[in-house]
Amino acid sequence: MPRKTAKHLEDIRDAAEFIGDTLRGRTLEDYRRDRMVRQAVERNLEIIGEAVNRLVKDEETAASELGDYRRIIAFRNVLAYGYDLVDDERVWQVIQESLPVLKQRAEAMLSEVDREG
Repeated sequence: MPRKTAKHLEDIRDAAEFIGDTLRGRTLEDYRRDRMVRQAVERNLEIIGEAVNRLVKDEETAASELGDYRRIIAFRNVLAYGYDLVDDERVWQVIQESLPVLKQRAEAMLSEVDREG
């Protein structure tokens, strides 16, 4: 696996860990009330989306192992450019349902890199 690929996967994992650590023990209502937390979480979701976007350009096969990378990138674009369209409930749903799976897949791919070399 190319070095850039591992870097993108590390960025995905690290941003997902930050989001998980930041939201641990919080509810959707807590999230809605705390602007700083929302902005930090959204920024890290943008990082994930951009890392996936770069991964697609460098090694599309690896990106496809993460799941529906087009939706991940589209979600990032809404966060970055459609700030007025961001729905906290949808963001929360992505964090609760999709982010753990994405993080797990990135970690598995990184483990494979470690085994290879």
